[in-house]
Amino acid sequence: MKILTVIGARPQFIKAGSVSRVLKGSGYINEVMLHTGQHFDANMSDVFFDQLGISRPNYQLSIHGGSHGEMTGRMLEKIEKVMLEEKPDRILVYGDTNSTLAGALAAAKLHIPVAHIEAGLRSFNMNMPEEINRILTDQVSDILFCPTDIAVSNLKKEGFEDKPVSVVQVGDVMQDSALFFAEKAEPPKGFAISEEFIVATLHRAENTDNPERLGSIIKAISEIHETIAPVVLPLHPRTRNVIHKLGLKLNAQVIDPVGYFEMVWLLGKSSLVLTDSGGVQKEAFFFGKACVTMRDQTEWVELIKAGVNELVGADYSSIIDSVKRHYGRVVKDENELYGGGRAAERIANYLSGQQI
Repeated sequence: MKILTVIGARPQFIKAGSVSRVLKGSGYINEVMLHTGQHFDANMSDVFFDQLGISRPNYQLSIHGGSHGEMTGRMLEKIEKVMLEEKPDRILVYGDTNSTLAGALAAAKLHIPVAHIEAGLRSFNMNMPEEINRILTDQVSDILFCPTDIAVSNLKKEGFEDKPVSVVQVGDVMQDSALFFAEKAEPPKGFAISEEFIVATLHRAENTDNPERLGSIIKAISEIHETIAPVVLPLHPRTRNVIHKLGLKLNAQVIDPVGYFEMVWLLGKSSLVLTDSGGVQKEAFFFGKACVTMRDQTEWVELIKAGVNELVGADYSSIIDSVKRHYGRVVKDENELYGGGRAAERIANYLSGQQI
């Protein structure tokens, strides 16, 4: 079986690292890797291939920048040409990025079956481009690999159990990666903080494209950094440019984007995680840290129900109050919410026609 895997963004590199490693050992699946180039900075893409041991992509499209529609359209055109050349038996896509949607749409129009890893997640916020991407990708996929029971439930509510598709709960491949690579974690180069710290991420469009929300978040991060604990903030160049353009004053330990092993190290050593990312919410949990999420909704509602993650939106006071409540907490994965680190094995077995 020939599978064409379409990836393009940081979380997808990490997920593909776990799944590709198992696929190679299956003896049944030949994987061809296509990188759209959505994340093009070396610290946001190349380093992950080096660190995670993923073979260099067979195809590198170098598509980045532009509006969501422009980027997705360019990807769709080029991915289709690769599919016509490779003639894969199946397409494998991850998550909820423009790369995910472009890969799924190109395959659907060529009548190539699509398997979606991380299917069924919903924030119920259609203002998020990620929500649009994941809903449309699910609609054209015939195998939906769900990371949680809630994801399965979401698809059932949308009528997927009455469609000719397979909905399979396999667990979360991000946990596979976190457990597998934890021993290789290393501090970012030049990291100078020796005391307890909070690790933060800030990149979500709903925050960075809204000056009022971004201003409130920056104000809160600066206050936390000054009065509670140092905040270490790996910051994407785009977000850094927006902050500079708006004239916002950010007081934090700002560092360049980091590789996966460095991020794992920061998560493991931190006393709290403050984020607007989707994947980092889970990664915090994998490493026993409480998480404060600067979003109005989250796909990972099981973490909210478990009391290990709190949604605070972009409200200045709510962010600070939540950080004070959760700082230093240790959380435990008592019920294997995300499959216990065996998701990639289940996916490979299913694609190979074996029982999981």
